[in-house]
Amino acid sequence: MIRVRGLRTQFGPQVVHDQLDLDVWRGEVLGIVGGSGTGKSVLLRTIVGLNRPAAGSIHVLGADVLHGSRQDRADTERRWGVAFQDGALFSSLTVLQNVMAPMREHLNLSHGLMKALGELKISLVGLPPFSCGKLPSELSGGMRKRAALARALALDPEIVFLDEPTAGLDPISAAAYDDLIGELKRALGLTVFMVTHDLDSLYAICDRIAVLAEQKLLVEGPIEEMAKVDHPWVQAYFTGPRARAAQDKT
Repeated sequence: MIRVRGLRTQFGPQVVHDQLDLDVWRGEVLGIVGGSGTGKSVLLRTIVGLNRPAAGSIHVLGADVLHGSRQDRADTERRWGVAFQDGALFSSLTVLQNVMAPMREHLNLSHGLMKALGELKISLVGLPPFSCGKLPSELSGGMRKRAALARALALDPEIVFLDEPTAGLDPISAAAYDDLIGELKRALGLTVFMVTHDLDSLYAICDRIAVLAEQKLLVEGPIEEMAKVDHPWVQAYFTGPRARAAQDKT
């Protein structure tokens, strides 16, 4: 679904990634982890086109998103959805209007049909009907994250990109969000690219883990394999007390 080769991203003299290779397979939830400054969110933003890399290639759903035609790029973008850490909802629009925004941009549908589809997406992520008419500022943090997910699902994407989806949520809300992602993945056949530092999420729903370190993809594989990796950060992250607590929950 996603193929990254030789990726180099930098901001001025600061190199974030160098010769980074990554594959994401159809139908999996891939958890992207790494220490602060390793470029987890930068990688996500680069794949979806918000950052331009200095070198390398990125193919999503078979399309060259860096060097393909403008039309090919637009067609591919319609096949993915993105939910950012802070939601990035339009503050002056209601939840329903936010979810309808991608439909207005990409689809030629009547207002009534877009409204019905928007309400369906909002229900799909577990928000109550009254939330449709609420502004983002009138929602709790957890509800805003679900509203952002509903917008990411607006065009029935094949891939969903999630940037720190449980950051700032209490443990109960975070666990409920993890359950939601797992249910949507199974029901809709989604492929999920998830940047996270939440060990509970990694153990609960991720099929594979990709660890960023030293400007590249250091290691990838099932979470059960991570404790065997002989690297100080990986050892500290996946064998520490929080990792053991997260594993016990599963």
